[in-house]
Amino acid sequence: MKYIEIIFWVVSLAIIYSYIFYPVVLLSVSALTQCVRDTRYTLKKKERRINPINDSTVTIVVSAFNEESCIGERIKNLLALDYPAENIKFFVASDGSTDNTNSILASFDDPRLVTFIFNENRGKINVLNDLLEQVTSDITIFTDANTSFEKGAVTQLVTSISQEGIGAVCGELLLVDSHSGDNKDNLYWKYEQVLKFHESRLDALLGANGGIYAIKTKYYIPLPSNTIIDDFCIVMNVARQNQSILYTPQARATEEIAPSMQDEANRRIRIGAGNYQALAMLSWLLNPKYKWRCFSYISHKVLRWFVPHFMIISFTCNLALLWHNELIYSLILIAHSGFYILAILGRLKWFNRVPVFGHLASLIAFFVSMNISLFRGYIRYLTSNLSATWQRTSR
Repeated sequence: MKYIEIIFWVVSLAIIYSYIFYPVVLLSVSALTQCVRDTRYTLKKKERRINPINDSTVTIVVSAFNEESCIGERIKNLLALDYPAENIKFFVASDGSTDNTNSILASFDDPRLVTFIFNENRGKINVLNDLLEQVTSDITIFTDANTSFEKGAVTQLVTSISQEGIGAVCGELLLVDSHSGDNKDNLYWKYEQVLKFHESRLDALLGANGGIYAIKTKYYIPLPSNTIIDDFCIVMNVARQNQSILYTPQARATEEIAPSMQDEANRRIRIGAGNYQALAMLSWLLNPKYKWRCFSYISHKVLRWFVPHFMIISFTCNLALLWHNELIYSLILIAHSGFYILAILGRLKWFNRVPVFGHLASLIAFFVSMNISLFRGYIRYLTSNLSATWQRTSR
């Protein structure tokens, strides 16, 4: 019974640490770091502003599969970007599309646009590996067919990545409802944005927003053909080459959210499977020599990926500890049960008309559903032969 008690407290505290204690530690260290930098600046008076640089050559790459509903608008958005025309190219590839994507791409006539039509659907990372073999520019920007850049986004990315020692830059992705166009950044997404900002300050940023990020082309390393979360792995391979990763929220893009909860769940299951795949592929990140990035990777990623396992273990151990005849475990079980009941009621939207309680129930429902999808992704990782071929979300 003693071992069950130890396991219960270890896994329970691991969940609390990853979501609550880690952000507190991160923000505290980030604040101290900024204080030290400000003090050095005060003493040395060294210029800290970055002078805009827009003479670097840039290639924006897009891999698309059956994107007839948005690919035309995406190309128009790219062609309208505020960046010198002589220094930018657009590589857009159709990965075995069976709808009108290919004909829409053929309708554009602009010397900056280069299209690639692949007959076989092989998956995004295989297309990216092929495209990067053709890229000769200083900088490569990755984006998606359903993303839309603000006019100055490329300039912001280039300005940031042109600094010495910066190998990749992550932009800001805003989520919008496909029907109303309203910004749907929920509390969890904003929470993640705060973590990104402070991890960037410590050179501990992990991955990038797949809809808008850039790397110095020379640091691109081709990935295995079955890689699922390519954005995370591409950027982490840049970091492995002793390059810093910077978060630049001024480089903004918008992207539509999944139209239904089922579509969102399917997306999260696939990403979940990719997370465990990445854990095996990027074992080098667990090496303490990577300092704050190793610390953030374990705290922000690895522990999070195993939260669904911890939740199951915690609840099971809590049930077993009822035989301990200690009041604390009975009270914890009541809290445990109440938490999951709230998740169910939040999913059913029973409290939508009660502002505070409704928001709490919705947040708990989101947290539980997110971890259910993550656990289903873990099962898929263990039981399936993972493929990078597309699992397109309806839009």
